[in-house]
Amino acid sequence: MTARLPHTSRSDARDSRDRILDAAGAVFRTGGLDVPVREIARRAEVGPATVYRHFPTKQMLVAEAYTGHVRAWRSAVDDGLVDPDPWRGFRVAAERLCELRVRDHGFTAAVKSAYPRAMDFAAIRACSLTSAAELIRRAKDTGRLRPDVVLDDLIPMIMASDGIRARTPGARIAASRRLAALMIQAFQVPPGALPGAPA
Repeated sequence: MTARLPHTSRSDARDSRDRILDAAGAVFRTGGLDVPVREIARRAEVGPATVYRHFPTKQMLVAEAYTGHVRAWRSAVDDGLVDPDPWRGFRVAAERLCELRVRDHGFTAAVKSAYPRAMDFAAIRACSLTSAAELIRRAKDTGRLRPDVVLDDLIPMIMASDGIRARTPGARIAASRRLAALMIQAFQVPPGALPGAPA
């Protein structure tokens, strides 16, 4: 029994940390960076002292929550790059990136503004652009992506999700998927079919 306690303690600590980061990410995206730590603790079902034990400062909590956000973006592109069908990989990655953007709610801009030196944002962007360019190159090699499509076409497609307005999060995500499908059709040779129009 006693031999398992340290392992259990570490597992509980990891669970608490994960819950805190999940709650922080959700709260920061919808309520902004000024949301108090006690609200994040409440959402994570831990005490404020537990939050501070894992993240002694608010900046550390914001930076780690944003790092998880960046991982989700990288995962979308990386999954597209390893897909054995490069055209499908491009389509799925583009759809996921549009959805992540619509879920962002200005979180990325807020982090950069409030904590401009919290991490190397330029390096993060450069890495993302390099991977996205490779995603496009692979898709072009299939003959399914228009040869004149460039990286600067993909970026406005993703950023266009900022303009989506809907009453519910689900409606926003559905709208982002339709937008992605519309843009992918414009990039495609020959054109594909769009999903059904919203009611």
